[in-house]
Amino acid sequence: MPWLALPFAINLVANVIFTPIQFGMRNLPLAAVDIPIVWGTIICIMVAIWKHYRWVAVAQVPYLVWVSIATMLQLSITWMNR
Repeated sequence: MPWLALPFAINLVANVIFTPIQFGMRNLPLAAVDIPIVWGTIICIMVAIWKHYRWVAVAQVPYLVWVSIATMLQLSITWMNR
């Protein structure tokens, strides 16, 4: 399953750079671009892994819920501060 490495790597990088973008640089528009990338890669990973290891896909649900909440929060903050 080496094809899973790309969305996982994108997720990892986007997740790691979110905090410096949001809180270090205080760049709300860039953070609003970054967080949906994190969310989308979680979905991609879940869909790709589903037929092979369903339990791994299901185990991602709490992470997906948390990132969904964080995405809505980030987009709301960005919208209110435009």
